[in-house]
Amino acid sequence: MSITAERKAEVIKKSANKTGDTGSPEVQVAILSERINNLTDHFKSHVKDNHSRRGLLKMVATRRSLLDYLKRKDEARYQALLEKHNIRR
Repeated sequence: MSITAERKAEVIKKSANKTGDTGSPEVQVAILSERINNLTDHFKSHVKDNHSRRGLLKMVATRRSLLDYLKRKDEARYQALLEKHNIRR
């Protein structure tokens, strides 16, 4: 389940480090977290949708890789990102 262009722009604006920032790990994790939350809501009513579940697992793995990268680079940014998006580690 994708997010609308308006919602994506809002998420980018809220988590960007500077103007025009769309590639930083913070922005990418924010977008993935939004999509993951949408999919988890989708599975509450579509329990047997295994094709979308595979996409969800891929998104979670991608987010995990970005978080691992950020943890290696800057521990403070990593901790702030976990708290901001309420991600368990």
